[in-house]
Amino acid sequence: QVRLVESGGGVVQPGGSLRLSCTASGFAFEWFHMRWYRQAPGTERELVAEFSATGRQTNYADSVKDRFTISRDNLKMAAYLQMNALKPEDTAVYYCNAFDGRNTEYWGQGTQVTVSA
Repeated sequence: QVRLVESGGGVVQPGGSLRLSCTASGFAFEWFHMRWYRQAPGTERELVAEFSATGRQTNYADSVKDRFTISRDNLKMAAYLQMNALKPEDTAVYYCNAFDGRNTEYWGQGTQVTVSA
């Protein structure tokens, strides 16, 4: 059974940090690109960061560059999103996504991140 389970969300003050984790099972993790998306109320889901299956390439949305860092551990079948210098506009539900580059992708259930004073 394929599963992606996110954890690490919560409430944090502006300028604070959170580390999201995504634990995978049931598929060949190492062959999948790992991505983090987010969706705020009333907005479309947006791609925040991605880490290629080869492990050689990462990409970030302009809004999070130099603040967020994506990583992955193929042995643990996990992906992470370190979020620093958080802003209120980072408030959203964050989703883990695995994509094989062709026609197969999986989604987690999402974890809420709230940045508020």
